[in-house]
Parts: sequence; C-alpha cells; structure tokens
Amino acid sequence: MSIKVLTDSAADLPPSLMQEYGIEMIPLYVFEGDKEYLDGITLQSDVMFEAMRRGQVFKTAQAEPAAFKERFLEYVKNGQSCIYVGFSSELSATFQSAVIAREEVRELYPDCQIELVDTKCASMGQGLVVYHTAKWVKEGLPLAEVVEKTMHCARHMEHIFTVDDLEYLYRGGRVSRTTAMIGGILNIKPILHVEKGRLVPLERVRGKNKVIRRMLEIMRERGRNLKEQTIGISHGDDLESANKLMEAIRKEFGCHDFIMNPIGCAVGAHAGPGTLALFFQNA
Repeated sequence: MSIKVLTDSAADLPPSLMQEYGIEMIPLYVFEGDKEYLDGITLQSDVMFEAMRRGQVFKTAQAEPAAFKERFLEYVKNGQSCIYVGFSSELSATFQSAVIAREEVRELYPDCQIELVDTKCASMGQGLVVYHTAKWVKEGLPLAEVVEKTMHCARHMEHIFTVDDLEYLYRGGRVSRTTAMIGGILNIKPILHVEKGRLVPLERVRGKNKVIRRMLEIMRERGRNLKEQTIGISHGDDLESANKLMEAIRKEFGCHDFIMNPIGCAVGAHAGPGTLALFFQNA
C-alpha cells in the first residue's frame, strides 16, 4: 500500500520540492475584508505583503473538515494510506479539522490507514518535518516507522525568527500597543521562538544586523550536528536578508544543504513583511 504525504499551506515549502516528492497540500483561508482567498492558490504572499505595506489588514482561518475528508476519501478509494503532517494545533484549528474528517471517513472505512501528526511547528519548521517525512516515504519505510520518525523530528525542530515591524504582531495580539510603538521608535527587533506549539518572545535586539548575529549564537547554543542538517530559512518578501543569513550560516557552521522560501499567507498575515525565520534541529 503506497503512502501519501499531506500537509497544509502553513508549511511554506517550495512548490518544486512538493512536486518532486509528491507532497499534497490543503490551503488555509485568507481574508481581506469581505474578500476570501485560498493561501498559495488564489493569493500569493508577495501580493499580500505589498498590500500590507500599504496598510491593508489580512486575517486567516483554518482549512475546513470537508477539504480533508475529500482528500482522505480519495486516498482510501485508491487503496492508499496517508500521513497528514499538520500546522501546530496551538496556532490554528486546521489540525482539528483533519481529526474531524478522519473520524467521518473511519465511519465509512473502519480499516483506513490515516495518520495525523500535530507537529507543533509552523512555516518552514513544519515544512522541514514534511520534507523529511516525504523522504522516508520515498525510501520505502513502513507507515508506523514514518510516523515515529516524523514525531521525533517535529519534537526537535527549532524556530528562531524576527519581524521587521511589531505592528503586525500587535494586530495578532502577540505584543502590546506600547511595545509595538516603542519598538518602532527605537528600531528594536524582537527574537521569538516556538515553545509547545506557541509563538513566544525570546529577547529583543536593536537593529537587523545584530539580530542576525544573535540568531547565529542561538543556533550554536541549540543546534546539534548542524553541518549535516538541512537548514530552513523563510522570509517575508525579504530575499536579501534571507541570503545574508544563509551565507552567515554557511560560513559559521559549514552548512551546505538549505531550503529557502518566502513565508506564505497563513503565517505571513500575522508576522508581516520583513520577517526572517531560521529552522534547524536540536537533536
């Protein structure tokens, strides 16, 4: 029985890589006022970021159970098993939609093999977990072993990121209005990470160059066997900073395997343009 790898649009993987490994995707919803979009399908993040710079506000919503049910039924009818590698349940109800859909499919097909992994990750952190999962599937590992390795990978994924403008985090309820205003005046850049699936402020640094240096220090403190890893970098329409970070990592740690991609709408609507994010394993 072949194994299908399914994720959602919060994973921020390059389309070319998804096509290469046969990874399928369920899009989250994005809203601009009354206008409804599908992340990565009817709205691309570069268009959204440009609108955000002009003051437009975007909101997001989870993928619906019906979208997952349709995909799960397709796999079952084709005699395929499935592993869904999902966006953190602490940041979106999308994973719960997958849970609901699986239960409905199980009522019709009790013996179906549909595995769900709540990565507690986001953006390229989630994307790296998906990528490794797809590689293990391609290697021919059995479903149970793939699930076990996927869960281990997710538990040890580090997310270190900064945002260019605290205003976007304020809109999402991540920082106070006072913090956002002071940060803008003083050019203070927050460094955040993901802890138990939630975005958590870590520290503050003044200026983007210092932020990149501090991200490297944290990478050294937390990373293991960095040279042998695939390193993830995502950015909010800021390729220049992403390339600068990649070259600094290459020089500092000798890393040679990178996946870089713009942040999609699901995450970018809350983080904003200018976001810079780094992902690696701590074990």
